[in-house]
Amino acid sequence: MKRIVILQPGYLPWLGFFDQLVRATEFIIYDDVQYDRRGWRNRNRIKGPEGPVWLTVPVVQKGLFHQRVNETRIDNSSDWAARQVRTLSRNYAKAPYFDDLFPALSAILTQTWDLLIDLDMALIHLIAQQIGINTPLRYSSELPQEGGKTGRLIEICLATGADTYLTGNAAKGYIDEDAFRSAGITLEYQNYQHPTYRQRFGDFIPYLSAVDLVFNEGPASLIILSNTAGGTRSEIEEKGSDNHAGD
Repeated sequence: MKRIVILQPGYLPWLGFFDQLVRATEFIIYDDVQYDRRGWRNRNRIKGPEGPVWLTVPVVQKGLFHQRVNETRIDNSSDWAARQVRTLSRNYAKAPYFDDLFPALSAILTQTWDLLIDLDMALIHLIAQQIGINTPLRYSSELPQEGGKTGRLIEICLATGADTYLTGNAAKGYIDEDAFRSAGITLEYQNYQHPTYRQRFGDFIPYLSAVDLVFNEGPASLIILSNTAGGTRSEIEEKGSDNHAGD
């Protein structure tokens, strides 16, 4: 069986992203689709003493309504990276595995990046390495680019020789299951159940960036990643809020 995942990159992604990465035979970064302005490509959350703290990478968007993920540029007119490094240090300096992750994380953040996807991928590779995930990754822009929403996914599966496609539960709202069956591809839904692990600052908060897990649990992260505790990512989908404290 060859199971693939086709998923957009995220900024310091959450645990569900890495759960799909570890379960895939090959992971396809969906980099040539339209950039979503209110999505997770350029932001995520960590935990602070008063609750979730947003980390956001400013991007160039004015007049670019149809730019693709792999075309989106970072707005480096402010010192956003230094602020994020300080925020990470302030909130995780006393975490058990701070010294294992922070030097490499801060080194990546403080490089000069032009394209958002290059920064996202550098961080994804770092976190995957820290967790212990070695799944190969490639880009959808290197693969067939014809077909509609479901048709493109099927084309990528066929081009990679995959017989199984793993996707998140949100895909149930749009995916054509009959088309996958007709193509001879087994469709699987992730059904990710968020685990509980050690955190600082009081009650447990789920759906944060995976760095929260790595800072707090270090070598145990891979085992914890696939434990279950219930809940859905949609619980923290923000509704137009501009509360990006700690950027």
